[in-house]
Order: sequence, then structure tokens, then C-alpha cells
Amino acid sequence: MINKLHSPDVLNCLANLSSDEVFTSPKIANEMLDMLPQELFKNPNTTFLDPCCKSGVFLREIAKRLLSGLEKQIPNLQERINHIFSKQLYGIAITRLTSLLSRRSVYCSKTSNGKYSICDAFKDNVGLIKFDNVKHAFKDHKCIYCGVSDNVGVYTRDDSQEQYAYQFIHTNNPEEIFNMRFDVIIGNPPYQLDDGGAQASATPLYDKFVLQAKRMKPRYLSMIIPSRWFAGGKGLDDFRNEMLHDDSLRIIHDFTNSSDCFTGVEIKGGVCYFLWDRDNHGQCEVNTHENEKIVSSKVRPLLESGSDVFIRYNEAISILQKVTKKSEASFNTLISSRKPFGFATNFSDYLNKGGPSFIKIYANKEIGFLPKNYEIPRNKTWINEWKIFVPKAVGSGNSKDDIVKPIIAGPSTICTETYIVIGPFEREQICQNVCSYINTKFFHFLLTLKKVTQDATAKVYSFIPLQDFSKPWTDKELYKKYNLTKDEILFIESMVRPEIGG
Repeated sequence: MINKLHSPDVLNCLANLSSDEVFTSPKIANEMLDMLPQELFKNPNTTFLDPCCKSGVFLREIAKRLLSGLEKQIPNLQERINHIFSKQLYGIAITRLTSLLSRRSVYCSKTSNGKYSICDAFKDNVGLIKFDNVKHAFKDHKCIYCGVSDNVGVYTRDDSQEQYAYQFIHTNNPEEIFNMRFDVIIGNPPYQLDDGGAQASATPLYDKFVLQAKRMKPRYLSMIIPSRWFAGGKGLDDFRNEMLHDDSLRIIHDFTNSSDCFTGVEIKGGVCYFLWDRDNHGQCEVNTHENEKIVSSKVRPLLESGSDVFIRYNEAISILQKVTKKSEASFNTLISSRKPFGFATNFSDYLNKGGPSFIKIYANKEIGFLPKNYEIPRNKTWINEWKIFVPKAVGSGNSKDDIVKPIIAGPSTICTETYIVIGPFEREQICQNVCSYINTKFFHFLLTLKKVTQDATAKVYSFIPLQDFSKPWTDKELYKKYNLTKDEILFIESMVRPEIGG
């Protein structure tokens, strides 16, 4: 019955709210449900919660499985429908609009007790898909729950307007929302909120949904979230540390290209969904998706020895182990912090023309000039040294597209925060030798193990070993030095742009 009501399926056709609030397709929802033990759908006492309902797709697809799984136990269709919808499926919508959409998807009516609702067990129009217009709790201008600023107007509206204070994470006691605990928590949370900082700064939210769900101690937890938590991401260090030390995280499906999961949506660093199994501990099954198929699958530890991030590529493990076995210093010891000379990206107080008596400044998309006597805030001793500038932001986090383009900068040069500095060095030849190393596939491959977004600060270079720069380097020499196999070499070369390394 419920399948007929959803043919053709409108949930395959919904436009996304934004790149941060993305609708999940029925296909992906079912792939996530497939990870769960299927006997859950044959138990009339199993309870499910979607704490971040948008389209209602998770609850709807669960309902389909329960309708089939409970047929023998509750033969009467209407009794089965009433039992499932009034006792097993719970949802918390993220906005008033998505509460109506979710009820329409699940109950076939935007009100649970409406004329066309397939469930006749509800007395009110909400059913078990709630939406309460919760307010942010600001302290020192920041919400104590989600961290957004009260300087952003949409978070301090009156009660009649949306404030994007998502109910599930704006409480210390989420179990009190329905006064119960759940066997399964599953969903696709909002990914971030504008926090009022510079350059469209945003506060991640998905980590807060995952951690709140874990605090409720369900038997199973599954969510689809950005993959940037693997190695990077603003404010995600504690979340990453907890996830990677949690041996209840048993399955990860990783989409390096978000469009392979969400058609037409770019989420830098890709997306992943996972299964957390409270009572089942061990290593994690890591699956990598490309072009709508699994291209790699391996059961392995979440953390490699000596690493503080998740290595997303299974094939990279043996390569990294061979590199780290030599215990060489890291290339990131040569790399400056942000704002190497103290100038922000938007600095523009320079001239368009200059000469020998000027300092050349590499700025955002152009080169300018400053008088020799201009006060340089930081690292003045580097000004007249040989050095290399590389962009602080590179590509999107897709190693097959991203490329680091070094700039050899001689004496009387500085840069804004658009770049970071490698060096300084005594002479130009050393810079050229360092650039030969940067331009190898080996270098770019190790870089991508930590660079999951466009951010390319010093920390993403930490897996790259330091070399002897009295000579130039080629991939052939590096492959031999680290005793890489043909398969390992082929994998490296498949992961970076073909033109890199000549």
C-alpha cells in the first residue's frame, strides 16, 4: 500500500535547501538502512528516531520495511500501520516547513490526523514528528549549544520566525523530547551555520548531532556527514579524536566526491555515512565509493600508529607505513604559520608599480610593491632571503584535481596571508631543488592524506618526509628510496593529476 502511494517517488526530485542542508535520496537512505541488522524490522518493539528530519525519507523507508517485517505478527494492515507510526517511528524536524514535508512523506498527510493520513491512531496534527521553535541560548554572544554568534540576525528573530536552533542539540537532555530512549538513531543533520566570522566563516553542526546521539546510547547510530572530519575542519579536533578512538564505529562508507552521493552538490572533502554499534566492538570496515560503486573495502583500525587523523584510502596504509618507518623529519618543519609577514589576505595598501627600492608583495591574485622602509609586522629577517611561496588554499580537497604551484621568491619579497612560506633558504638552487620535490606525484599524494578540503596550512604537510635538498628529486628516486611496489606506485599515480611529476 505505502509503496503504491509513493510511485513515482517525489523524494527523488526534491531540490536541496543548500549545500549544507541536503536532502537524502531514498537510494542512499536504504543503503544506510541496509547496514543495520534486518531483524530489527521484524520486531514490533524496535524504536527509531530521525533527529533531523528534512524530507522524512528515513522514517518513510523504515516504515516500508516494518510493514513487510511485521506482517505475520500483525496481519491486519490498518492495525500494523497504526502500531508502526504511533509506537515505533519518531522524528524531530529541523524547520516548520520540513516538519510538514516529513509528515506528508510518512503519514501521506501534512497533519498526522488529517483526512488523508494513512494512520488513524493520532489525536493531534503533529503525530510523532515534532517541531518546536527553540531559541539559541546566548552567553558572551555565543550560543552555548551550537556556538553561533548573536551578531547574525537570523538567530535572534522573534518567535514567529525560524531561528535555526535545532531542538535535538539545544538541550542537555535530548531523551526528554519524547521521554524515551531509542534502538536506532539515523539521519542527515544540518552541516553548518554561518557564525558571523570573516569570509563566510561557519560553525560545524553535524558533529554536535552525532555526539548528542551517542550520549543517548542507542543500540545503533547511523548518520551521513561531511568527510572533512577525517583530517581537518574548523572546531572538529575533539570530535575527530573521539570518533577515531571509538571501537563501536564499525562501518564507514566514504564518498570522496560528494556528487557521487548527492547529485550536483559540492561539499568540499566529500561525504560519508557510518554505522556505530554500541554493543559490538572491533576494527572498522572502510568502503571507498567512486562513480557510484565501491572501489575499495578493507577492515582495519581507525587510527594508524603515529597518526592523529583518519587515512581515508585503504591502499595508502602500506605506503604511509613504509614512509614513516624511516623516521625522517617532517617537511612541515620548513613551513610558516598563517600570515607569515603579518598581512591579512585583504591587505591592499600597496602600489601597483615599483623598482629596486621597493619590496615586492605577493597578494591575492596580484603582485604589489611597498617602500623598503614600510613596517613589516613579522619575520623581517626573511625579507631578503630566498624562499618559496605556496597558496594557503589549494583546490577543493580532491587530490585528482588539486595541484600545489610553488613560487620561488628571492630577496626583497614578502606575501600576504594568501600564501604560506617554505624556507627560508641560503640560495636559489636549494629553492629549485625543493620545488622539484613539491612537483612530484609522491609529494602530492602524501599531502592529500591530510588535505581533505582546500585548506593547505602547515599541518597538512606533516606526512611528507624531509629530503636532502642539495639535489633535485624525481618520483623514480622517491619510489626506489621507499621501496614501493608496482601496485603502490600505480595507486599513487592514479590519485594525482597526470601532469604532476612530468
